[in-house]
Amino acid sequence: MAAIISCHYCSSLPSSKLFTPKIPTNHFRFPFSQNNLLSRRFGPRCSAQNPHQKDRRLFSLKECAISTALAVGLLTGVPALDWSANAYAASPVFPDLSVLISGPPIKDPGALLRYALPIDNKAIREVQKPLEDITDSLKVAGVKALDSVERNLKQASRALKQGKTLILSGLAESKKERGIELLDKLEAGMDELQQIVEDRNRDAVAPKQKELLQYVGSVEEDMVDGFPYEVPEEYRNMPLLKGRATVEMKVKVKDNPNLDECVFRIVLDGYNAPVTSGNFIDLVERHFYDGMEIQRADGFVVQTGDPEGPAEGFIDPSTEKTRTIPLEIMVEGEKAPFYGATLEELGLYKAQTRLPFNAFGTMAMARDEFEDNSASSQIFWLLKESELTPSNANILDGRYAVFGYVTENEDYLADVKVGDVIESIQVVAGLDNLVNPSYKIAG
Repeated sequence: MAAIISCHYCSSLPSSKLFTPKIPTNHFRFPFSQNNLLSRRFGPRCSAQNPHQKDRRLFSLKECAISTALAVGLLTGVPALDWSANAYAASPVFPDLSVLISGPPIKDPGALLRYALPIDNKAIREVQKPLEDITDSLKVAGVKALDSVERNLKQASRALKQGKTLILSGLAESKKERGIELLDKLEAGMDELQQIVEDRNRDAVAPKQKELLQYVGSVEEDMVDGFPYEVPEEYRNMPLLKGRATVEMKVKVKDNPNLDECVFRIVLDGYNAPVTSGNFIDLVERHFYDGMEIQRADGFVVQTGDPEGPAEGFIDPSTEKTRTIPLEIMVEGEKAPFYGATLEELGLYKAQTRLPFNAFGTMAMARDEFEDNSASSQIFWLLKESELTPSNANILDGRYAVFGYVTENEDYLADVKVGDVIESIQVVAGLDNLVNPSYKIAG
């Protein structure tokens, strides 16, 4: 068992310096050696089926020994290694993992985004949770799963009937009429799902569940009345996304007979990362990423954003200097993000990030090795197994600014390679949530 775990863990080991260059080489670092990564392949694909494959790489005995120790530490709840000498000498990287690993991580990007909304309405959450739990119920083989689904559904229906008044009272005043309509659709949809269960139509459950959760998410979004906090004064004049936005990224895939191009839909969360999301949307509107190649794709991350020439980020034409943004991390229980420091540097080892590195296709900013506030334009998407690198125990949470998730076609990221081209990134919803747009001031 230990040998199997160690091989999986080699895919998430830090190098001896914790940070190594991306491709092409420059000063921006990402905390995993490319030589220590296992590539993953997924199906189905974007426009065709590919063989299910796994790229295998060789690992040194030392690396596997370290990864075995790390795996044992995660399973026993005891930190096996202290990486502080390689990261920040002031304190250890790993917190008390036995406290953090309290259950299976939420891996669905839609669920992560719903739970990340800045709302405090217990009634709607009591409707949401059993509907989310249907995903786990469907992991049971055959039609036996439907018995568990039915229990989930009854729990959600009961919560909706008992809490409807409280749910409606939590809606923003201007959105109550729409909220009533959404709750009516949710109630009718639950009746339809009940009929699906009674008909023992297992295949129809997941699509109906997705529909119901979309209603729930829309109701929860309508509970957010304005932007919930003030961004610190020093960042207040930067491009800020005060809300959420959706972009579509079209990638042209080269040298792949089974895949020509793919469109990834990405939801950016300005509630939890307004500066990071605003910076990205501003660059998208400048067409900064259009025509840019994928610069790293090693089975663990997909990365881009390094412009041609000596610059390692976006040069603002109005200042002729690289525009950088601060590290921005929102923590559960806090009303506003922390800026300019990792959670480790703040001593918040057990804090849970609101936007964790749980989902395949988690989107975050790359930054310089030793400078928290050096992110500019370089972005990456994470490909990983959440069970082996759980939230807040995976070296990334609290050290890099997550600001969105790929919500459609995320599995196809495994097919993207170095040299593939981003044909375009376009904002398809939420552009009106962007304030201080610099692209309108200087081209």
